[in-house]
Amino acid sequence: MTPETASVTPDVLLAPLDPAYLAEENPARTGLRWSAFLSADVLPRAAALLLEAGWHLEDICGLDVREGLAAVYHFDRMTSPGRLAIRVLMDRAAPVLPSIADIHQGAEWHERETADFYGIVFTGNPNPAPLLLPEGMQGHPLLKDDAARAPLAALLAVPGREDTVLRKAEGFTLLDPAEDAKPAKPAKAKAAATEEGADNA
Repeated sequence: MTPETASVTPDVLLAPLDPAYLAEENPARTGLRWSAFLSADVLPRAAALLLEAGWHLEDICGLDVREGLAAVYHFDRMTSPGRLAIRVLMDRAAPVLPSIADIHQGAEWHERETADFYGIVFTGNPNPAPLLLPEGMQGHPLLKDDAARAPLAALLAVPGREDTVLRKAEGFTLLDPAEDAKPAKPAKAKAAATEEGADNA
């Protein structure tokens, strides 16, 4: 990190990666200062740019929503605090992302946990063995039934959010209110998983 990069904001850092969506958030409402949607192929480059500018990885978590599976990466920095969420949406039939374990210390652990609970494959992770679940366990406990999946926009809807959209690609509709934007009611057996998903958004 240099004095020049220490003050660079995510909208400048991520602009060359052509984010589908980039917004400045209201931290008092969302706990975030910035949020972005990126494609899977630019994720390693984004992670490297953030590291160079003094950002550290807080965690990686998953979301099982109506549109597919999403991975959420939370970053922050000590020199100029302001939490950033990077979200990547995947096809439920092939949830694969490149690992960033060789870029951010600690990412290996978070990727393995997310793989355990959501079945997301992180290609290039140096130790992809299950972290919290027993070897040979079938299924992923935080995946939901079809009826319990809410639209992504419904999970991210926060009254008084007051976000400022800095970039929105043509055709990006993930955050547009759906006609049935009210989250679906989870089945009893999946209630805990649904609450976990809402917290991770």
